[in-house]
Amino acid sequence: MTSGNDSAEGAPEGEPGLGGDGPGAAAVRPGGSRSFWKELPILIGIALVLALLIKTFLVQAFSIPSDSMQNTLQQGDRVLVDKLTPWFGSEPERGEVVVFHDPDNWLAGEPTPTPNPVQKVLSWIGLMPSAEEKDLIKRVIGVGGDTVECKGSGPLKVNGKALNEPYVYPGNTPCSVDDQGGQFKVKVPEGFIWVMGDHRQNSRDSRYNQSDRNHGMVPVDKVVGRAIVKAWPINRWGTLPVPDTFDQPGLDQQPSAAASALTAAPQGIAGAALLPVAVWRRRRADRPATEKNRSRTENR
Repeated sequence: MTSGNDSAEGAPEGEPGLGGDGPGAAAVRPGGSRSFWKELPILIGIALVLALLIKTFLVQAFSIPSDSMQNTLQQGDRVLVDKLTPWFGSEPERGEVVVFHDPDNWLAGEPTPTPNPVQKVLSWIGLMPSAEEKDLIKRVIGVGGDTVECKGSGPLKVNGKALNEPYVYPGNTPCSVDDQGGQFKVKVPEGFIWVMGDHRQNSRDSRYNQSDRNHGMVPVDKVVGRAIVKAWPINRWGTLPVPDTFDQPGLDQQPSAAASALTAAPQGIAGAALLPVAVWRRRRADRPATEKNRSRTENR
């Protein structure tokens, strides 16, 4: 059996050998080291580009800054937000927890944190939220075409259907009894959503921003994406599904204007609308008899 040293002895001097301490073996090590250090910046650059693409188009991490979504989300939680599906035309749906850009100065007066250089780098690659981006997180209650209302302490109603809301913070009522916006009945325009925090008595949401230019509604194009996972801390890891109350029968049934108009129309107007159809059908029924009589006359 040939050893590694025997192979090195058979190699010409100055050529790379398979072992030993010859000049060839010494020449391989420095070359390999230089190659690694040359490739390391490229690998780091590729990793940063991939992270930036993921942050921009796929998933981004956000930190929960307040208690307005308790107990679903606690202050300091990190959530992962799906940014991919909106690229394919998907719009927010009732019950989803969404992150959105400040629609019209909702965060006025709130302190802006000053990140250190490390936090700036982490936010740039999507591992931490950016301090410059003024974002909020709330639950979607109504979408375009919905009627949302609160009377007394609740329940909250969407299109006349009462919602059973187990996610509301313990001790809170579904509706807030106050004259600042807690009592309301609104119609959500197309292209907008109505959002509310789960900690109903500690959330400045659509209810308390009805004096802004959107009347408390959030434009769909301001939505960053849907929060799908609580990623940190580990002991709070879990998904953020749509509660069953938003799947109840009849919630999607919104009366169409045409159907309502027909139902409300007096019988005389409805009869007038159907009269031309009746006349046309009568003429079609009389035509064969007329043609038959004409044929008999000609045969005589």
